[in-house]
Amino acid sequence: MTLYLHGLGHFHPDNEITNAFLEELEIGTTEQWILERVGIRTRRTVLPLDYIRETRNQNPQASAEAALYNNADIGARAARMAVERAGIDLSDIGMVIAGGSAPDTLTPADACNIAAKLELEVPSFDINSACTSFFVPVRMLLSMDPQALPELILLVTAESMTRTVDYNDRATAVLWGDGAAAAVVSTRVPGRAEFLAPSLDSTPSGYDKVVIPREGFFAQEGQAVHKFAIKRMSERVKTLQRHDGLAARELAFVGHQANLRMLESVCKLCRIPEGRHFHNVQRYGNTAAAGSTSVMSERWKQWKASDAIAVAGVGAGLTWGSYLLAFND
Repeated sequence: MTLYLHGLGHFHPDNEITNAFLEELEIGTTEQWILERVGIRTRRTVLPLDYIRETRNQNPQASAEAALYNNADIGARAARMAVERAGIDLSDIGMVIAGGSAPDTLTPADACNIAAKLELEVPSFDINSACTSFFVPVRMLLSMDPQALPELILLVTAESMTRTVDYNDRATAVLWGDGAAAAVVSTRVPGRAEFLAPSLDSTPSGYDKVVIPREGFFAQEGQAVHKFAIKRMSERVKTLQRHDGLAARELAFVGHQANLRMLESVCKLCRIPEGRHFHNVQRYGNTAAAGSTSVMSERWKQWKASDAIAVAGVGAGLTWGSYLLAFND
């Protein structure tokens, strides 16, 4: 059973939350404090900056009306890029699967909202696993009968996480950014790259470590989650480093874009050289489930047939997953 990748896409909104902007909010943080702890310089947001400045987003329900984009908007933009890069038409897509940490609506699924924006009339549904929401459909599709699936499937992770942030809370305000990523995949049609060795695990006893209430703000036990993420991602990367499919390939690492310091710790433990670690968290912040896929999408034209990417991530649940993405001719 094989899952092929045909195209990747990404989108980040224009409005930029700089460290200087956060300093101006007077929430007890400075650029030096932020860089030392998380290594993030800027983030993108779907919200107007004046709205954040004036309200601190104290009513997260009101943020939907204030936002310049919703998940369907940013997800559709990433999807169009992925479809164009795959060299196909939108009408070739036979299924849409979406997922993420903060869907626009509990019902309908974000996938239906995105498909409607793309004017697609195909089976559309969500698989939500917080920040590991891209890993789950990869694992699921690889366990299914190829003949039961359409030839080309669109995977989308659209995250408007800044709408869940309390901008009086420096611990979360410094982390989050908004963005979307998309992939055109197939279990039946060979493509530019192939997913290998997918894994997915969870420890539900940690269900309360990372939470976004139905009506409330993002909250997490920061230190516990930080240590958990480093441990689990390092374990998965070390396993991928031993995979037989790496013969004569250059291994790169793309991790969950939670914060740069966490990723640097994983690289140190797994002996990944700086030149083979690719990331964008310093520019976009933590974009949750969209993060690692957006990194690979930004470099879409640079990947070579000799490249293999070890991708690992963690999420609420607590969950963690990984896969190798091996490029070919």
